[in-house]
Amino acid sequence: MSKAVELAKELAGLDFSKMYENDFYWTWDKTDEELKSVFLVADALRDLRERNKSCRVFDSGLGISIFRDNSTRTRFSFASACNLLGLAVQDLDEKKSQIAHGETVRETANMVSFMADVIGIRDDMYIGEGHKYQKTFMDAVTKGHEDGILEQKPTLVNLQCDVDHPTQVMADMASLIHFFGGVENLRGKKIAMTWAYSPSYGKPLSVPQGVIGLFTRFGMNVVLAHPEGYDVMSDVEDIAKKNAQVSGGSFTKVNSMEEAFADADIVYPKSWAPYAAMEKRTKLYQAGDQAGIDALEKELLANNAKFKNWSCTEEMMSRTKNGKALYMHCLPADITGLSCKEGEVDNSVFSRYMDPLYKEASYKPYIIAAMIFLAKVKDPVAALNALDAGAAARKKF
Repeated sequence: MSKAVELAKELAGLDFSKMYENDFYWTWDKTDEELKSVFLVADALRDLRERNKSCRVFDSGLGISIFRDNSTRTRFSFASACNLLGLAVQDLDEKKSQIAHGETVRETANMVSFMADVIGIRDDMYIGEGHKYQKTFMDAVTKGHEDGILEQKPTLVNLQCDVDHPTQVMADMASLIHFFGGVENLRGKKIAMTWAYSPSYGKPLSVPQGVIGLFTRFGMNVVLAHPEGYDVMSDVEDIAKKNAQVSGGSFTKVNSMEEAFADADIVYPKSWAPYAAMEKRTKLYQAGDQAGIDALEKELLANNAKFKNWSCTEEMMSRTKNGKALYMHCLPADITGLSCKEGEVDNSVFSRYMDPLYKEASYKPYIIAAMIFLAKVKDPVAALNALDAGAAARKKF
């Protein structure tokens, strides 16, 4: 029995029925069994591809990607996932569209979705706007389908918003499950999700929020650490607290990187902007106040510079469990002595963990493919078994 068939058999015992024809906004919208289903399907698809089995469940169709912020890993992961399943990919470049001429969100949504099966959207820069845009866009295609404009309703994969980055943190979790040899081995592990110094300004909050919102569901001891004032959304902290109570793990907050790193099994040092400052920036952009934006940027960069000691150094790593905690990052990292003069992590630390970091990133295409698979394939168990039994193979030259 192949690994894919074994995983399909395990999948059959889970309830993931509500994922069909549904959207993926935030991880905390999904049940434990639905999240487990994503991990199982991702592993099954990876096994099929590694054995040169075709994973094409679509004969045609489009995956539409809309990136309202820059991206390398997520952009190519979405394209890889769509291609793996048989979808072509079209990226909506808003600068080349009619949006600048006053085209509404509803009009754009319907015009790009005539043969689309999935929409991937990244909109992470403005607090209160990213998730709102995704919801507005998907409400428009839902209405378009109901009104007979669209023959099918595309489903959404959130490729990062202002609240969560589900494809990233699900890939992070998948990598941990494999690194530690099973999800059961994550229980009791301490992970330090810490702020780290960056010479740049305005990094989104969605990665740390996604980490605390997801990892607390697995019985892990999650520590959120940041200097005073660099708070994340209180609503997400509340979700993390509730998750920890249910899972038997813990969620704590500290204002010391040293305390967070102490005896940690995993560290995730990552810069982000203060929630209050991101709210202020959103209002300044909405008002078109460029002078105010420039002043805020100057203020935040100066404030960041007060905390240059918040860096993942060799000395900081020595505080972790046996000095050998797993270092994680969503990439790209600000690397001291390589990409910047002073940053989130020392070059020596980053270089030592380069292979596991890249393996961590390699899970993202399969996580995205699994999200699409569960949303668009009515019987995923039968489909995985059929792909495994099928004669079709990926052509390799």
